[in-house]
Amino acid sequence: MIFIPAIDLINGRCVRLKQGRFSEKIEYPLDPVEVAKSFEDKGAGRIHVVDLDAAKSGGDGNLGVIKKIAASVRIPVEVGGGVRDESRVEKLLDAGAEYIILGTIIVKDKDKTARLVDIYGQKLIAGVDASNGRVMISAWEEDGGLDILSVIKSVEMMGFNTVIYTDISRDGMLKGPDIPGIRNILDNARVNLIISGGISSIEDLIKIKQLGLPEIIGVISGKAIYEGRIDVSEACRILSG
Repeated sequence: MIFIPAIDLINGRCVRLKQGRFSEKIEYPLDPVEVAKSFEDKGAGRIHVVDLDAAKSGGDGNLGVIKKIAASVRIPVEVGGGVRDESRVEKLLDAGAEYIILGTIIVKDKDKTARLVDIYGQKLIAGVDASNGRVMISAWEEDGGLDILSVIKSVEMMGFNTVIYTDISRDGMLKGPDIPGIRNILDNARVNLIISGGISSIEDLIKIKQLGLPEIIGVISGKAIYEGRIDVSEACRILSG
């Protein structure tokens, strides 16, 4: 299991949103490239990057910044946000991303998603974001009309090996992980899981580690790092030990 620190980008700046709401943005006066390098220096095995501009409005968003981040570190970078077609996947891979996260397209165009999985295989990760058991799409502004387990089973059938599960109600709120939701997913699907949303402390990481579930391969945290609640070096040591 690895600890995966997060960098969320708006206009080239590091930010965090509360429950995905753009109206509740916290901007940190940090250079995202330097932040990425510091995460690597502290032992992170991967970096999670979300392009919130691309997620909200499409287009290239923060592609230039993502390229600089990927070039500045030797560890894999996974990128999500606004990945709606093969062109965006190619641009992100060319920018140096190791893994690409698909979200809204999984719900809105299953045929296109399946084709992308056929082409790119394990380079693709399914991002499943849920609130109260319902999957949310389009930068978390639209109810996808499906419950979380039906989407998880769908992505498993499409050939995804790994799912990033984000509990939106906890994201940016420092409420701790959704342990019952995690167990429910792994009781009903054979996928590797990366946990995101609400990770607020080293104690939260210990709780996930103590579940002893080999399908959980990583834990993502962002706000807790920026606010000094989680030390990246300690988090990496605990999860990898």
